[in-house]
Amino acid sequence: MRKIDYDKYKDYQWDFEILRKISSISNNKGKIEVLQNQYPLVFEKMIVGSSFESIVASNTIEGIVTTDFRFKKIINEQATPKNRSEQEITGYKKAFKTIHESYKYIDITPNYILQLHKILYDQVSVQSFGGMYKNVQNYITAFDSKGQMFTLFAPVDPFETPGAIEMICREYNQMLAEEHLNPLILSIIFILDFLSIHPFNDGNGRVSRLLTILILNRLGYTVGRYVSIEHKINRSKENYYSALYASQRGWHEGTNNPLPLIDYMLSIIELAYDELHKKIERLTKPQSAYEMVKQSIAGKLGKITKSEVLDLCPTLSASSVEKSIHTLVKEGKLKKQGSGKNTFYIIKNI
Repeated sequence: MRKIDYDKYKDYQWDFEILRKISSISNNKGKIEVLQNQYPLVFEKMIVGSSFESIVASNTIEGIVTTDFRFKKIINEQATPKNRSEQEITGYKKAFKTIHESYKYIDITPNYILQLHKILYDQVSVQSFGGMYKNVQNYITAFDSKGQMFTLFAPVDPFETPGAIEMICREYNQMLAEEHLNPLILSIIFILDFLSIHPFNDGNGRVSRLLTILILNRLGYTVGRYVSIEHKINRSKENYYSALYASQRGWHEGTNNPLPLIDYMLSIIELAYDELHKKIERLTKPQSAYEMVKQSIAGKLGKITKSEVLDLCPTLSASSVEKSIHTLVKEGKLKKQGSGKNTFYIIKNI
């Protein structure tokens, strides 16, 4: 296996756009810290909606899904998982919660990575491989225009995997302590190497996203607690995979260029901070419940439920949201569909 050495990035000449994004994110980080002290309750209430979006999105990326109703029941711990997908969603929710509650005490080490993976599969009823490195070679595949499958990338062999994870954790922690490389860039390079090693039989993508949020929280970039970074990745996953594979090209030879993935992930983080600023502005600006609901829906596409509007407007009561939705329906801005628990609204002219 190639030797992983992060020293080579010390004198790397990053382009202007990368440096601009880092500066923007750092500035927003400072502004958010001030706002957190001013509006602690607003930030606290945003966590619920963001957590739900993150858990749903991260599993959806991997094709692990259930109905919207069941997602809510499982995430709110109001139902017992009925199948393998729901068991894995429950495990992810537990791992996600662990990270956000205890990130200060979870170091970037092989043992903690294995523990996160174990939690991910802790709810699976059949015998699973949670908390264990892969025992068979895995491949990243795709299909060509004729429907023929081909290998995009061959990760590290199983027998080399424990040493490879040990190596990237050691390099990451050493470079972070030396402060010779911007921590955001360093962290994305670490995630790139983790995905290139692909240490588990299954769950690599989800663990990579858990690690991303863990690392960002540990660095003080806590935007992922209030805005779903995973949701943004899911909505642009074609760009995500394109950037990932471009950054993996030549990885085994040590000639790969991490820039595409760095650029993509910095864009996602920057967008998350921009959205968080807009959320705070909307939630702290004196305005009527109707205006808050209307603004929260503006820009959304497709359908929306009352509970989703409540998540978007955490400072409003359920009755205020109901009245505002009723007004929007009367105005023709929303169209009601279904009834009872199955009620949803089609967004028309907002």
